[in-house]
Amino acid sequence: MARSNDRAPRHADLNKPLKLYDEGDIPALLSEHKNPLILILDGVQDPHNLGACIRTAECAGCAFVIITKKNSAPVTETVRKVAVGAAETLPIVQANNLRNALVKLKDAGVWVAGTSDHKASQSLFDAKLSGPLAIILGAEGDGIRHLTAETCDFLLRIPMLGAVPCLNVSVSAGVCLFEALRQRGQR
Repeated sequence: MARSNDRAPRHADLNKPLKLYDEGDIPALLSEHKNPLILILDGVQDPHNLGACIRTAECAGCAFVIITKKNSAPVTETVRKVAVGAAETLPIVQANNLRNALVKLKDAGVWVAGTSDHKASQSLFDAKLSGPLAIILGAEGDGIRHLTAETCDFLLRIPMLGAVPCLNVSVSAGVCLFEALRQRGQR
C-alpha cells in the first residue's frame, strides 16, 4: 500500500555502510535548509527507541538528527531496521561534545529547546516552534543532562494528564516534532 504522499515505503539496505557525520559538518548541513527543524537525542540508549526517533524525525522533515557519541546507542543494524530506511536518508551527526554542537547551532541562528517534565514551566503547545529550531530529548529515565539543559534557549514540557509521569522518548519525539510541523503550517 502506498503512503499518503505516494512514496513507497523504504527499507534499510544493511549491506551498505552508513555515512555518519560529526559536529564539524553541522554548518554545511544547516546551509542546505532555510528553516531547519533538528532533533537532538541526549543519551538515548535503547536501539529500538533510537531507530524509532530517527524514523519519526525523517517523517517530520527534520534536516538532520544529532546523537551523542558516548552514552548513546550506536547506530547498529537494529537501529537501522527500526528506522525503516530513515537512517539512510536523514543525516545523523554523532557529537563528541553535545554542548559544542549546540553552540554551533545557536551561532547559526537556530533556537535550542530542551524537553524536561520537572524543570520546564512552558507547555510545548504554548511555545513558538516555527523558526529554525532544534528540539532535545533526553535519555530514557534520566532526561536531558544538566549541562545540556543549561545550554538550551528554553525548556518545554509535554502536558501530561494521567498518573504516569512521562512518555517513551520515541513517542515524545513524535509529539514534539509534529507540533513543530503543525505550527510551521506544513501538512
